[in-house]
Parts: sequence; C-alpha cells; structure tokens
Amino acid sequence: MLKRNATRSGLTQLRPRTMTPQELVEALDQYIIGQADAKRAVAIAVRNRWRRQQLPEELRREIAPKNILMIGPTGVGKTEIARRLARLTGAPFIKVEATKYTEVGYYGRDVESMVRELVENAIGLVRDAERRGVEQEARERVRGKLIELLAPAPTLGGDFGADAGDEASDSLERTRAKIGSMLDLGELDDQYVEIVTEQRASPMMIGSIGMDHLDGDLQSMFEKILPKNSQRRRMTVRQARDVLFEQSCDALLDPEKINAAAIDLAENLGIIFIDELDKVVASEGKGADVSRQGVQRDLLPIVEGTTVQTRYGYVRTDHVLFVAAGAFHKSSPSDLMPELQGRFPIRVELQNLAKDDFVRILTEPQNSLTRQYAALLKTEGVLLEFTPQAIESLAAYAYRVNQSMQNIGARRLYTILERMLEELSFDAPRIGSRRKPVKMVIDANYVEKRLERFADNEDLSKFIL
Repeated sequence: MLKRNATRSGLTQLRPRTMTPQELVEALDQYIIGQADAKRAVAIAVRNRWRRQQLPEELRREIAPKNILMIGPTGVGKTEIARRLARLTGAPFIKVEATKYTEVGYYGRDVESMVRELVENAIGLVRDAERRGVEQEARERVRGKLIELLAPAPTLGGDFGADAGDEASDSLERTRAKIGSMLDLGELDDQYVEIVTEQRASPMMIGSIGMDHLDGDLQSMFEKILPKNSQRRRMTVRQARDVLFEQSCDALLDPEKINAAAIDLAENLGIIFIDELDKVVASEGKGADVSRQGVQRDLLPIVEGTTVQTRYGYVRTDHVLFVAAGAFHKSSPSDLMPELQGRFPIRVELQNLAKDDFVRILTEPQNSLTRQYAALLKTEGVLLEFTPQAIESLAAYAYRVNQSMQNIGARRLYTILERMLEELSFDAPRIGSRRKPVKMVIDANYVEKRLERFADNEDLSKFIL
C-alpha cells in the first residue's frame, strides 16, 4: 500500500509500504506454497531498496539493485511471486514476455517500450493517490455545479432597482439551499440536466503503427494538436454526478507534478518482470537466432542502466529492479550472453510441485481454488464442502497427470477442478436455493467417479486434462 506524505509543493511523496524480509515472506506464504529460496531472494532485494533510500545521496547513486533470475518449470509460482511482491509493497510493476520483443530493425516491439509501460503504471499509482486527496473538494464542486444546473440564476431584463435584485437573490439562495438538501438525500437523482463533455479526437494511424509506437515527443505533439470534441449531453443527475466528479478531479490535479513524481517512483522503486527469458536463447540451425541474439543485446543496456525517452520525460533504469524467469528446459542460463548473465547475479531455482504441495495449494492460500469454487457456487445457493480425502484425491490426480504428460505445475489444478465440477456448475441454478442453501459434500468417491475415465484414458487426458 502506498504511503502519502504531504510536501510544500502540494504533491504527495509516494513511498511503498515498508516491510521487513520476514514480513514479506510471511505475506507471500499466504498465497504461494513453497519456493522458500525465491521468496527470500525477492524479499531481500526489496528490503535493500529501502536501505538504499536511507543512505546519503552520494552513496545512494553508486548502489545498483541485485537483479534476480528465477529458474523453474511453468506453474510453480515464478510470476505470482513477483506480482504479489509488487502488490504488497505498492511499487510500480509490469510483467513482459521476452518473446514479444525483437531486435531493432525487425518487425515487433522494441525493448525500451517496457520502460514506458513501467512509467505508465507509476503514473496510475501516483494519480490514484493524488486523486484520493482531492476527492472531497471534487465532490463539493460537483454538488455546487449540480445545484447551478438545477436552479440556474435568472436573467433579469431592464433595471428593476436594488430591492428587486436583492429579493431575487434571496429567493435564489433559498431555492438552491432546498435543492441542495434534496440532492444530499438523493431525491433528485432521476431529474435530467445538461452538461458539457469533452473528448479528444481518435489518434491517427501511420501505416500499421499506432500512437503507442511513436516517439514520445511526436506522440505528445499529436495529442496537443488533435482537437477536442465538446458536446452537450442530457443525462440524469445520478449519471451527471459521476461525469462531473471525473472532470473535477482532473481539474484539481497537476499533471506536471504527477509526471515528475511518477518518473522518480519508477526510477527508484520500479520492478520489471521479464518472463520467458530462455526463449531468446539462440539455438543452432534456426533463422530466428539473429533476432533472439539481438533481443539480448538490446536488453543489456536496459538492465545495465540507460536513459529512455518517454512521453513524460527521460527515465533512467539504473535502479530499476529486474526479475527474469524461464524454464530453461532446452537451454541453460549459461547460454545467455555473458554480459547479460552478469546483470542477474542472484539466481534461484524453483522446485517442481509434488503431491503434498498440491494438497497445500488446495487448502492453505487465501485464494485457493477450493475457496473460489465454493464462493462461486454459494451465489446459486449451493454450499460446497471438500473433505480431506477429496483434496488428497485431487492432488494425486494432478500430480499423476503432470508426470505422465506435460508438466504445467499448479495450473493443472484448474483443469482438474473444472472438469470435476463441470456437472455441478451446470446444474447449480436448478438444485440450489438461496433461501435455504443446499449442502454438497465433495468426497473421494465423487472425485474418482468424475475423473477416473479421463485420467485412465491417455488420449482423453491429453486433450481434456
């Protein structure tokens, strides 16, 4: 969660929540089973960023983050660890696929776009925090605007004297006071008003290149010269309140200060998770090797530390934390460019999931699949209960199918549970009752009956499970 500290400039300084390595690991344990080494590595890396912020400016500039390379098969928690870590600390975070990038000169995205995405994420975080600070004033402005729309000032023609003007003014004030009270009670929500809305014209396209791929300055120039379309819209007070609230919040925020704070946040506390790094390892006899090797060369300066131009200003990547991941089934980290290897000094290997891990995944996390399905079916009046024997059976099936076919880790549980509960999910509206919920107990026999024919038939398992 982001902390907000007011400054003299009026803009709040955003700093992610401070957590000790022990607290981070304990928080990650609530959602991710096992992989203690990876959790400890990322927890230490995040804590080191807080430690760096406590140092003098001269020394702070010299300390670079220790980037992490996670090695392990799919479905064991690599991405989830990084994503949960960013959510727990409130740091700007993006996840990118290394395979989406190509060497400069090839058709595809350039690696610098990941830094631009990180800044966009930071802009959202800073903007949301600043928005919370102006919400009260924005609501007051909206209330005043709605009162003016519902009780506009009369246009008086001619000179009726001071007494007539004072009387009209007093009458208007009394009317507006009454309307204000009715607004607060929601009695006028269905009344219609007319408001002016603005919408910028759609961005132009240059060939197959959209606005996101244009140079930052060129993109900003296009946005400034594109005309705004203003139109009067008639809507209910309930609808107008939301539109006017958005307009008021935008008017109260300072974009320049938000952009500067977001760049600072991204530079010092941003996290970029690069998945599928092993897919850009060159292999002999394939035409795509030139581009794969080029992606590594283009990644090197980004990870090493460079300056990237964005639409909000220049961003340095010297202190951005990079967490890379890959299965490395057909290659090894040593196949990467030596210079790139050196930029990921911390390497952790994530372990394959065993049957006991599947049991824990189904029962311990706050967002476990069993809890998710129970909550979903409860909306239909079906109370789902899994016995310990059913959990054991589900874990055994998931482990067995992973061993006999492609090992997709914990993702196998999604296919197993969906197949097992397919019939119940389909019939839930018919058998459930919201007034008097129906209890359904899932035991080992229920699991065996619905999964046995799929698990025993290799062809069915291959295409269904």
